[in-house]
Amino acid sequence: MTTLINALKSEITRLARKEIKTDLLSLRKSVTAQRSEIAALKREIKALQSQVKSNQKTLKTVQPASPAEDETPRRVLRFSAERFAAQRAKLGLSQAQMAQLVGASTVSIYKWETGKVRPRAAQLERIAAIRKLGKREAMARLAAAES
Repeated sequence: MTTLINALKSEITRLARKEIKTDLLSLRKSVTAQRSEIAALKREIKALQSQVKSNQKTLKTVQPASPAEDETPRRVLRFSAERFAAQRAKLGLSQAQMAQLVGASTVSIYKWETGKVRPRAAQLERIAAIRKLGKREAMARLAAAES
């Protein structure tokens, strides 16, 4: 009876080892892949840390700009939709012609005049320049632009 028990024990042990071996093989593969990924991430972190250090060194060497240079006085341009429409009417221009003078689309002119949208800073500069124009000069600029 002991030989039967011993044979049964050895067979169970053999089958258990076989099952465990297949499970361990897949685990070993995943552990190896994860270790290589961790190593790659560590290398990347090290490279990024060295880059941060070099950037900090260059920041220390760069002199900060004086506050007087940064605070250049800018002219604040006001915009009124009604005044813009009145200026266009005073010059006797259509929305398309005004758009050509300002360098914008006719839809933009419409939206500015109705007050739906406010022009950007660059366009406000152009509008301010057009405010100084007379009717003849505006027509001359349009004719020059067309030719």
